Amino acid sequence: MQQLYRFGLRPLLFQAFKADPEITHRQTIDLLAWLATEPTKGAMFHQPTRLAAQAAMAGTFKAKSRRSLSFGQSPGSSSGSSLQQSLWNLSFENPLGLAAGFDKDGTAARAWPLMGFGFAELGTVTYYAQPGNPKPRMFRLVSDKAALNRMGFNNSGAAALSEKLDEHWPERKYPIPIGINLGKSKVTALEEAAEDYRKSFELLKNQGSYFVVNVSSPNTPGLRSLQAKEQLAPILETLQTANTANKPLLVKISPDLATEDIQEIVQLAQACDLAGIIATNTTINREGLRTRTIAETGKAVRDEAGGLSGAPVTQRSTEVIRLIYEQTQGSLPIIGVGGIFNADDAWAKITAGASLLQTYTGWVYEGPTMVKEILNGLTQTLAANDLPNISAAVGLDHRHS
Repeated sequence: MQQLYRFGLRPLLFQAFKADPEITHRQTIDLLAWLATEPTKGAMFHQPTRLAAQAAMAGTFKAKSRRSLSFGQSPGSSSGSSLQQSLWNLSFENPLGLAAGFDKDGTAARAWPLMGFGFAELGTVTYYAQPGNPKPRMFRLVSDKAALNRMGFNNSGAAALSEKLDEHWPERKYPIPIGINLGKSKVTALEEAAEDYRKSFELLKNQGSYFVVNVSSPNTPGLRSLQAKEQLAPILETLQTANTANKPLLVKISPDLATEDIQEIVQLAQACDLAGIIATNTTINREGLRTRTIAETGKAVRDEAGGLSGAPVTQRSTEVIRLIYEQTQGSLPIIGVGGIFNADDAWAKITAGASLLQTYTGWVYEGPTMVKEILNGLTQTLAANDLPNISAAVGLDHRHS
């Protein structure tokens, strides 16, 4: 199926039909949402179709990993999947999750477990609903295996996401951990950012498995300035004060930060007792791109606003992961994201120090079976390195250096 997507459907969508990326994205979300809807809901004649579709999705896209062996255990006494990961009192069936940005409003939240993801991060969501930036605002850079977006946190607002999650799972029992990525509303002044984040958190704090403070998107005016210690500290402190249930709280950082800035954020994360860091968001760096001009606008890539994701950020995001792991000696969990297309990319981030991974652009380019391919590849790599489970591989590069 992956070959059919790569050499059949993808060329048709990306090059022959030149389908608008945002429209294609919206249609994909709507289709997955419909297929993953609780079969008992809606018209009776839809039930058999949904049941069959959901069984097929789970059978096609979910990987079957080998059992984990503790050192000294016999093969008959295994205790769980070799890919299973436990963090923050949460159980992750596998370490590969859906990155924030793909399903901002949680429309297709029920589909992500069926697609094989070990967890999914919804959002970025803001307190106030907002339309985002003017269109066109999403572009494919096919020769670079990249995407350029300046969406601007378009979403229906925190209250709508709360309602959608309760619609999906009224008892709030999720099949996989559901993270929620929080952003600042565009209409909110920077000096009022802490309160804006808090209001979103208050609406959703009983629903998210973990929460992420997004201060690194390049597509909201002034947002990246909130990564500075004096700006970020009040936001984290305000959220932790409201975090009476001790939900895992992480911060997502930019790949464009200087080393000393990353180190300062890590120190602040530790001081504020954050659960971890997500490394990294999209980049505004345009160096080394093959694409020169955006066809839809006629402008040079270097003149187009927005963040680049995909292959151009692969190496830098791994470097940031390695830097954070070295600074913390592995004491602060890292979710690695940026340019993951295959098992080798995933392994590089894990061995650099990432406990969990996320993908978005790679999934778009490689197709829906990519998750299964990566997980199967990780299972094989664990076996080849005689490692019992994925936890044993986290930060492996540092132990071999």
